[in-house]
Amino acid sequence: MLQTGSGSTTRDAIHEAAARLFRDQGFARTTVRRIAAAAGTDPALVIRHFKSKELLFLETMHLAVDNEPLFDVPLEQLGERLAELLLDLDGTARGIFLALVHGSGEPQILDRLRQTHEKTLIAPLRDRLRGPDADLRARLAAAMSGGLLYGLWVARDEGLLGADRKELIRRYGALLQEVLTPRE
Repeated sequence: MLQTGSGSTTRDAIHEAAARLFRDQGFARTTVRRIAAAAGTDPALVIRHFKSKELLFLETMHLAVDNEPLFDVPLEQLGERLAELLLDLDGTARGIFLALVHGSGEPQILDRLRQTHEKTLIAPLRDRLRGPDADLRARLAAAMSGGLLYGLWVARDEGLLGADRKELIRRYGALLQEVLTPRE
């Protein structure tokens, strides 16, 4: 049944349906037809409002990580704090992360993934670090963070998923701390 409300109501319904489907099914498995059906509208209206599936994806998928807690601990505890923050990310962040990863074959989505990586991980870490190699250390820690999320959310590593949370924070935090701490 097609929605007959205002353009903004249709646009909002498409936006909400797309965000849910992209989070739940990823970019590749979400079609314009599925989005339209979930929004109760015609596929042509999806394209009219958003121009393409890629642009709709980019408008709906925004991964934001509350990095404020990174600033309230001494540098010597930053590794464990970062590990804790990564393990505490909620289901919405997981869905968006997976959607971005699965859609990364599209140039515009890959660009968004790179921007998100830079903004949510590298920049806040670099701001906390000192020394001439602060950027490299921030990038290494961000890559390690992405590796943990990959192991948990993409590979669904049973050993990691079943590990004691405190032990995982302690061990992964120590690995992160190794790259975060400047070499004297």
